[in-house]
Amino acid sequence: MLQLDELSLTQDGFTLSLSGGIPAGGRVALLGPSGSGKSTLLSVLAGFDWPDRGRILWHGQDITRAPVAARPVSILFQDGNLFPHLDVADNVALGLRPDLRLTQADRARVEESLAQVGLGGLGARRPATLSGGQQARVALARMLLRDRPLALLDEPFAALDPGLRTEMLALVREIAEAKALTLLMACHDLRDAERLCDRLWLLEDGRKVLDVGLAGLRDDPPAALRAWL
Repeated sequence: MLQLDELSLTQDGFTLSLSGGIPAGGRVALLGPSGSGKSTLLSVLAGFDWPDRGRILWHGQDITRAPVAARPVSILFQDGNLFPHLDVADNVALGLRPDLRLTQADRARVEESLAQVGLGGLGARRPATLSGGQQARVALARMLLRDRPLALLDEPFAALDPGLRTEMLALVREIAEAKALTLLMACHDLRDAERLCDRLWLLEDGRKVLDVGLAGLRDDPPAALRAWL
């Protein structure tokens, strides 16, 4: 279980302040306008920023100030962070060994990860030769190769057209369910949240103003959510 215990962080006049818990295998969508604190929360969970106070507990272990590499976290960013001078296989392998000193077993794991996202046999290609959807799959393969139980997604498919975005969210959901990943995804679209997640946190001005299950939500939406429907 991921537990956020009275987290608080102030940066450049903005304050993030919230508590909450996510059971193991739970998938939570972070919905809210730009500047509401979605990316800031993911940054704190990833270890890029430390809170001024409060704790982050993972299965009871305090990881609030754990180094980034020591956290049970893998991250998928909006732009994918692919390196154009590396081929697809090496871009994925960075999730396993940043120095790219790979053994034969490592290479096999890279190929397995690419096959898992439907890119088997494309390891020698450069990112620029791939479509936007394929590039998103490369970034997803790298995240999966890290094999961490907590996945953080920061609007990873926002640049894709609606059809591709739906396809990628379905793929992530399939993988998350198979691996029992605990997942948080920042998004601007309630439909994206519904396609992947089972719970919704609505953020406004750095605070969680709604914490609700997504099943049947449209049948009787809370007042705070009606603007998003």
